[in-house]
Amino acid sequence: MTSTNEALYSRKASGSIDEVIARLESAVSERKYGLLGSINLREKMNAKGVPFDAECRVFEVCNPQIAKGVLETEMSISTVLPCRISVFERDGGLEVAMLRPSTLLASFQRPDLAEHAGTVEDDMIAIIDAAAGN
Repeated sequence: MTSTNEALYSRKASGSIDEVIARLESAVSERKYGLLGSINLREKMNAKGVPFDAECRVFEVCNPQIAKGVLETEMSISTVLPCRISVFERDGGLEVAMLRPSTLLASFQRPDLAEHAGTVEDDMIAIIDAAAGN
């Protein structure tokens, strides 16, 4: 793990951005999650006239069955769904990172949903580890 921030799970990745993204997409599918969309922040910012050179892609990932159960219990959790995984350049390399679902869910003070957060967090860590490829 690269991060010292307890709320963040981050791994240095090997290979090119395209290789990391291919591994990410494969791992998402293998874990029965869906890739809902992605944002290329460099392209978006440059298109708005804001020069931004670093590679940074944000992926929205969701397990619909788990999300449905959580949302039926507490709809305000929709403000932090779907889960996001970022692939970005740092210090000449690539990293894959997410905010931990357990940390995000804790802010809603719903301990009854902690098991869901733990399941999603375990899956997301496995996805990031696979995407990192090392």
